[in-house]
Amino acid sequence: MPAPNLTRVSRFGFVNAYLVAEDDGLTLIDTAIAGSAKAILGAAERLGAPIVRIALTHSHSDHIGSLDVLARALPDAEVLISTRDARQLAGDKTPLPGEPQDAKMRGGYPGAQTQPTRLLEPGDRVGSLEVVDARGHTPGHVAFLDLRDRTLIAGDAYSSLGGLATAAKANPRFPLVKMGTWHPPTALETARALRALEPARLAVGHGAIVEAPVAAMDRAIARAAA
Repeated sequence: MPAPNLTRVSRFGFVNAYLVAEDDGLTLIDTAIAGSAKAILGAAERLGAPIVRIALTHSHSDHIGSLDVLARALPDAEVLISTRDARQLAGDKTPLPGEPQDAKMRGGYPGAQTQPTRLLEPGDRVGSLEVVDARGHTPGHVAFLDLRDRTLIAGDAYSSLGGLATAAKANPRFPLVKMGTWHPPTALETARALRALEPARLAVGHGAIVEAPVAAMDRAIARAAA
């Protein structure tokens, strides 16, 4: 059964943003690529509710591409991102002490003019969503678990284009997520941790929502670990 509180907004079948229904309006998860604001605002209008917050899984260009346009269109909306990935959003790509110093910041980090109004840490709540540590694809990547129905919005920790895969190993049918991954060993640890949550469905940054995903997550982890 589709998640009653989740609406996927897909751009060209390639990259997703999500609208999560809450009592006070909508939480937008990610903003997709540049030029996606009209589609996102149109989806919110069809749902008949305002976007009251924008929560980002990470700071790559295909997830913050329409942030500045949407923030201008929604001046009262909160903007939320992890404390760690807020640094890349501000243009700082230097590693922190304790992080793998040889890991490169891969993928596009264009930064944004928009400044977050709230910084997130694992365990925080965003409406009905719990913030989950999902680092690996980027140093501060987070996922969001809807505590009402166990929908996991996983950003690029997994992708489902061409079959479910982790960010730790390239999927030959859709290699772009792995190509943008900062530290594959950490991404594999994250894939295991997210699977341990036993989500009812998995909503990813690239590809369709996967219902009852645990068995597919196990197979993806096994391929990445081989």
